[in-house]
Amino acid sequence: MITDLRSRAGDALFRRVAGPDGPRHRERIHTRPGPRWFEPGSPITRVHGDASMFVGGLRALLLQTLHPAAMQAVADHSGYRGDLWGRLARTSTFLATTTFGHEDDAATAVAAVRRIHDRVTGTLPDGTPYAAGDPHLLAWVHAAEVDSFLLAHQVYGERPLTPTECDTYLDQAAVVARALGVLDPPTTRAALAATLAAYRVELRGTPAAREAARFLLLSPPIPLAARVPYAALAAASVGLLPAWSRPPLRLPWAPVAERTLVRGLGHGVVGGVRWALSGQQVGTGASEQRAAAAS
Repeated sequence: MITDLRSRAGDALFRRVAGPDGPRHRERIHTRPGPRWFEPGSPITRVHGDASMFVGGLRALLLQTLHPAAMQAVADHSGYRGDLWGRLARTSTFLATTTFGHEDDAATAVAAVRRIHDRVTGTLPDGTPYAAGDPHLLAWVHAAEVDSFLLAHQVYGERPLTPTECDTYLDQAAVVARALGVLDPPTTRAALAATLAAYRVELRGTPAAREAARFLLLSPPIPLAARVPYAALAAASVGLLPAWSRPPLRLPWAPVAERTLVRGLGHGVVGGVRWALSGQQVGTGASEQRAAAAS
């Protein structure tokens, strides 16, 4: 009975995150024989294969909204209201493919994203042009992602990385970043901290960014039964944001509560997600051991 409940819960969650084509993509990603970009069990497979990615992914989205060009590109070309689940499915499939999939499939996924980036251009409200393929903008998106994924894993992951493994994770993630067009992605924690600090002067809380944050945290299109665990994930994500990022997005900062109550709730819901997905063998959300075995 418990096994059946876990199976049904995991299947529902997987299909929501990976989309209707998720099972087909999973089969190709994990069962196609041949070389991968990364060894099973290496830091990037452990980070991207853990349920803590649910917290890290939401934190990354919130952090990325602070760059006006990144936020404008999303608002102009894909939105976050009408196709939230579609974007999530495409992102999770890309991460799973580049982390766990055959090297040819990983290269194909990167090429597809680069073609999309070539079409995403426009202007900011002040007339400044932007382009999704701009290496400087790509570098911000990448830095926000790996900082969020790694931090969430260290706090909520099943098996946190050692300091050396953290640098290895960033070095591995840089392989994908370079393929996407990032010129000099950070490969150590010190370099990542320096990269994030260098972007601070460009970041601000625009009305679009604050609207996106409110939507992601308070009114995403999720079933009623999922709202309580989602609220815990959202609180855990906000709790990992740096203090300087809260005022621009008009988000609270309660360090004592975040280190106690919020982290307790976060561990509970991440553990529940990990349990539900324990038999799914997906690239994002299953444990590192299962993802590695499936590869």
